[in-house]
Amino acid sequence: MVKMVALYRRPENPEAFMQHYREVHLPLARCMPGLRKVEINHFFQADGGESDPFLMAEMYFDSRADMLASMRSPEGKASGRDLQTFAGALVKVYFADVETEES
Repeated sequence: MVKMVALYRRPENPEAFMQHYREVHLPLARCMPGLRKVEINHFFQADGGESDPFLMAEMYFDSRADMLASMRSPEGKASGRDLQTFAGALVKVYFADVETEES
């Protein structure tokens, strides 16, 4: 299994950012072929303060080939274009092989 990780810095207007993220971007991303699971992580500080990073999205695929094909699909391209329009300066995207260990 592999995952694509999008790590977002805190936006100037978190409410507007999250509205676009939930109503526009996430529905586009969920249509990507081969996507197995999405995890959204909202960061916080133990003292209750605002955290930067702000948000992390993890998108899981069965293989590197599946993930790359998904990114090249029309749905993947639409998601990527949207990402650049609303969060281009705030996001870094990483890719990782996943090893799972259960206790």
